[in-house]
Amino acid sequence: MTNDPLLKTEAGEAEIEEAAAQQPSLEEQLAAANARANENYEKFLLAVADFDNFKKRTQRDFDSMVSGRSRMLIERFLPVLDNLERALQSGGGGEKLRDGVEQTLRGFEAILAGEGVKAIDVKGQPFDPRVAEAIGTTVANGVGEDTVVDVAEKGYTLGNELLRPAKVIVAKRTSE
Repeated sequence: MTNDPLLKTEAGEAEIEEAAAQQPSLEEQLAAANARANENYEKFLLAVADFDNFKKRTQRDFDSMVSGRSRMLIERFLPVLDNLERALQSGGGGEKLRDGVEQTLRGFEAILAGEGVKAIDVKGQPFDPRVAEAIGTTVANGVGEDTVVDVAEKGYTLGNELLRPAKVIVAKRTSE
């Protein structure tokens, strides 16, 4: 036999049946669980929609920022284009044309410098394959081997990043 006083009496049996009657039925528990699941599913759908809207808004903002930056850069090139047109319309050759082209070159250099672009000065320096590309070699007297003796195309950096390597001619010894 058991020591539980509720089970020893008829009143105790009535209390157990009453407690069992107060418990929700399995159908009621299932309905409550389904209601919670539906509520959570609705919250999930709202969160997914909010995230999708966030992605779209972020993409629009990014596109707008890039477009604005491109517009600003193009606007800065327009005066340079004007200088080229004036140089060609001057009708004269020689000194006027040269002055116009020099102004245009200075305009391009100023825009690039404003954007953080810098030319790499490698002439007379030891060849460095990280910033220059050797496109040829030549025999050069009075210059050490693997020294850059001529620059065919300037190299540029944008901040600390290489934008374009310089194309150079490097000194080599004669093969005697």
